[in-house]
Amino acid sequence: MSKRIVVDPVTRIEGHLRIDVEVDGGVVRDSWSSGQMWRGIEIILQGRDPRDAWLFTQRICGVCTTVHAITSVRAVENALGLEIPLNAQLIRNLILIAHGLHDHIVHFYHLSALDWVDVVNALKADPKKAADLAESLSPWPRNGRRELEATKARLEGLVASGQLGIFQNGYWGHPAMKLPPEVDLLAVSHYLQALEYQRKANQVVAILGSKTPNIQNLAVGGVANAINLDNEATLNMAKLYAVKDLLAEVATFVHQVYLPDVLAIGSMYPEWLGYGAGVKNYLAVPDLPTDAAATAFDLPGGVILDGDLAGFRPMTSWTDEGFRGEVAESIAHSWYDGDWTRHPWEEETVPKYGEWEDRGKYSWIKAPRLDGRPMQVGPLAQVLAGYAAGHPLFKKYVDYALATLSSLTGKSIGAGVVHSTLGRHLARALRTAVLADQALDHWGRLANNIGSGDTTSFNPPTFPKGEQRGFGVHEAPRGTLSHWVVIRDGKIANYQAVVPSTWNAGPRDGQGQLGPYEASLLGNPVADPERPLEVVRTIHSFDPCIACAIHTLDAGGRQIAEVKAL
Repeated sequence: MSKRIVVDPVTRIEGHLRIDVEVDGGVVRDSWSSGQMWRGIEIILQGRDPRDAWLFTQRICGVCTTVHAITSVRAVENALGLEIPLNAQLIRNLILIAHGLHDHIVHFYHLSALDWVDVVNALKADPKKAADLAESLSPWPRNGRRELEATKARLEGLVASGQLGIFQNGYWGHPAMKLPPEVDLLAVSHYLQALEYQRKANQVVAILGSKTPNIQNLAVGGVANAINLDNEATLNMAKLYAVKDLLAEVATFVHQVYLPDVLAIGSMYPEWLGYGAGVKNYLAVPDLPTDAAATAFDLPGGVILDGDLAGFRPMTSWTDEGFRGEVAESIAHSWYDGDWTRHPWEEETVPKYGEWEDRGKYSWIKAPRLDGRPMQVGPLAQVLAGYAAGHPLFKKYVDYALATLSSLTGKSIGAGVVHSTLGRHLARALRTAVLADQALDHWGRLANNIGSGDTTSFNPPTFPKGEQRGFGVHEAPRGTLSHWVVIRDGKIANYQAVVPSTWNAGPRDGQGQLGPYEASLLGNPVADPERPLEVVRTIHSFDPCIACAIHTLDAGGRQIAEVKAL
């Protein structure tokens, strides 16, 4: 008998996301992804000075502030044909890298690890055995017995107090949880340590961006960071070396804790390397420009269709004609007035809310398409693009991960496993490892350029009469982000943001094609309809950014359970 499960809102994310699935025989047969919150920034921006847009757009989200800010100034600079100084590119790069390191660490440990880790089961662990296991996987100095004993004692204190705090309301004891107690204890210990290291990454954003969230150092034309090595109030060597030390600490955590943890969990849930593939069309854009004109990049981009890496189409420019001309959004199943598919420059933002209709309109999120195709974006798309392009760091870490998984499972693990729920987690960890390596490289580029005597960080913009159109892109932590602006006589006439979670969480389009979230859930198991952990696992693997009670309904809409999740 078919049952309808409604997860509304999905927990441990930013925003309001509703997921509906129909389950028959313990398997998901159909699904719907619905954004339950209207954005509206596009309307707020109309008529404003383009130089101010980034201050508004970084408030689209409480998590992805930095990425919207930088993409917005890139869009206006693109419209004006404005080149920014090399120092500005590199300072922006370091902010984006540090934000990415922070975001990926938080996502795995604090937003999704508890989908796989049974905190209560950790109370059964032997700290010595857990330490022995940890030391066999990594040289991390905080994997010792004393650290793990302290973690277990802290957990025992929480349980004895009756107040589990951050570990309240998890899926403890769920039949899909299968890690040994020692692995659970190790994961909880790293969960707590990750709180420290994500903070260190965010300190870098604050030093360079003046504050976080909502950085204050940007400007159309560069950055507002004054550079003077002999002035305490400006960007000087003391601040630069503080940034370097923080990035080095975070890099060590990534290589010795985060990546080994993901590989270990992947080896213990091998069946989840076969669930959750969904859409196998992938889109990533190049990023981290290494020159002032943004003609060379440290992160690769491109398009992969139907999972075919041999047919990879590289994207080597921010002005790629294939991307600029092929992006469009459908509102066939979205709560906006009309039923059209349009390029972002030609879109309108006219909200028209109605009742939920399975075959009609059911989401505030539009459905982006590239040349008519749904595309999955995110770290998996970039890792695959990097691997297909032969990027040395992506090739190094992908090959290492597949060899390690093969060793841990005793089976030959090929690259095809990345098209999965756990494959997305693995790709995010691999991208984080790449960023950790690139962080110090870009720091060195900035220090050397300043050391050569170049202290320029800003080129003033000028706004001609008439109309200019531009778009800015960024490969954000959750995937391809683009802002599209139409400027008329120095004012914003139209503005659209096509964000990663729009690509992934969008509903069906006018052709009936499912969005990536929806497609990824088909075929997923659901052991207990009243505790749909497996649904949450796959959605969390995308790192959705849209938010903490869950309720379940039968096919007739009758509520049969209400579940809260951490």
